[in-house]
Amino acid sequence: MYGEDVLKSDWRKRRKVPQVEAEPDLVVEDADSGFCGAVVGFESGAVVLEDRFGKRRNFPLSPAAFLLDGKAVTLTKPALPAEKKTRITASGSIAVDHVQAQVAKASRIWVEGIHDAALIERIWGDDLRIEGIVVEPLDGIDDLAAEVRNFRPGPRRKVGVLVDHLVPGSKESRIVAAVTDPNVLVTGHPYIDIWQAVKPQRVGLSKWPVIPPGRPWKEGICQAVGVREPADMWRRILKSVSSYKDVETPLINSMERLIDFVTVP
Repeated sequence: MYGEDVLKSDWRKRRKVPQVEAEPDLVVEDADSGFCGAVVGFESGAVVLEDRFGKRRNFPLSPAAFLLDGKAVTLTKPALPAEKKTRITASGSIAVDHVQAQVAKASRIWVEGIHDAALIERIWGDDLRIEGIVVEPLDGIDDLAAEVRNFRPGPRRKVGVLVDHLVPGSKESRIVAAVTDPNVLVTGHPYIDIWQAVKPQRVGLSKWPVIPPGRPWKEGICQAVGVREPADMWRRILKSVSSYKDVETPLINSMERLIDFVTVP
């Protein structure tokens, strides 16, 4: 008639008491022994308390096992701080947070056309803004030697040039051979156009179609894959690129060399 016998179970398990994180130097009292001390650490799942005489004792983190300011509490081990995730840029480098883009330096990176510039921006844009390096399209490299002379490169005014289809015996290789200024670095990739430096699988192709010599390459690609205009194909290609993993290794290596060249004193 008097209900449940209160001696049959541990009252601490039924009683609702606040939970308190056992932060370092928090002073509590063990409810059973009366030992009073400050939190100094944890061992084997138990909290370590140190009293004012320097004596230390371990106590399990049982429910309502401690008194804080005379009131029963359940101590809990503080949660570990969440690890700060390292943010990676599209180029694969570690992102630098809270840093504004620099004012453009005198050095430049030149590319052949606007498509090249857009793809470079998509992958290396964050890095180049922090370094203060501007990428400029040349509309082809037929007049590269004249462009270099007009620019007047120097130790603090370097030029890096990215060239398409830079392979032995090509027209591009002969043009590049005429540029001998030590403050100019020309690198390139073996692909006919920057389009082809994008991995074909990213665009939904098993491989890039082979276009016979003498036929406009971009128009041939569009016809082979069933796209009406080169502008439409380019939008499809650029949309498929979000990081360096979407392009071929020769392009990555060439760009990394150019960035190092124009940024390292």
